Amino acid sequence: MKKRTKIKIWAFLMRLGNRSGCHQLEERSFFYKGWQFPVCARCTGILVGQIVYVLLYILGSRINIFVSTSFLAIMFLDWFLQYKNIKKSNNIRRLVTGILAGIAQISIMLELIIFSIQRWL
Repeated sequence: MKKRTKIKIWAFLMRLGNRSGCHQLEERSFFYKGWQFPVCARCTGILVGQIVYVLLYILGSRINIFVSTSFLAIMFLDWFLQYKNIKKSNNIRRLVTGILAGIAQISIMLELIIFSIQRWL
């Protein structure tokens, strides 16, 4: 693939990541062969967690609301400690807490959708 084509694809993905709400800070993003990921480490984790949970859900695995809430609280705590300059986070921690939050988000959304469908049928 030509370098010009790669640049166009990367620029498109970066715009898409920006439109999704990600800040895309270089120091909080992963790089692959010199190319910055279109979303930061935490957003990358969230996307991975969402995909993982959809696959687990299809295979019959479920997590309860307490676990989901705990997963979201873990990500919030990591963000809050960093925001208050109590403890500096790193990209691996952001990725892991993002994965947990992505799992929780999809878990809660699927349960709400299923509840709504059952309620209205």
